[in-house]
Amino acid sequence: MDRLSIDGSWHHRPRVHADSRGSLHEAFRAAGVPHRLDVAQVNCTVSRAGVIRGVHFAAVPPGQAKYIMCVSGAIMDAVVDVRVGSPTFGRWETVTLDDETGGGVLIAEGLGHGFVVLSERATVVYLCSQPYNPGREYGIHPLDPTLAIGWPDGLEPVLSDKDAEAPSLEKALAAGLLPDYRTCEEFYATLH
Repeated sequence: MDRLSIDGSWHHRPRVHADSRGSLHEAFRAAGVPHRLDVAQVNCTVSRAGVIRGVHFAAVPPGQAKYIMCVSGAIMDAVVDVRVGSPTFGRWETVTLDDETGGGVLIAEGLGHGFVVLSERATVVYLCSQPYNPGREYGIHPLDPTLAIGWPDGLEPVLSDKDAEAPSLEKALAAGLLPDYRTCEEFYATLH
């Protein structure tokens, strides 16, 4: 896995073996993963073009590490550093995930995550380290102009009511909703 610019995030680019029947690639292998991910839940979303899901994160500890794959269609996946005190706080990085290249993104607990659907339809599978816990799940408005994620032009954004009502990064910070970088680092140390 290749490290992304935000500490605690990686991009997996598998070797795709293709022949006349189709293709095969190793989508995920726990051994050798740079951040421990004990899978407690697997989520699957099916979304149409322009749908933005996120930016979501969970309180740490325990937080929720995720490994995200687009198994049908194409998405632009966004990792957002929402950890207060992090050297890259407020920064984001995007990676295109699709069913042809078979890549995935691994994010550590405390990082924000979202994506936009680029194809007519996309199916996204997430391996999650913790089950969904609505009392510990939070979000940042994905179109927050201060955060200014570089979502692609030409797509009409479609948001859930929950994501449309999510606070800006600034308001989430003022409300004390964001994970603390030092607490996240201490939690990561317990995973080895």
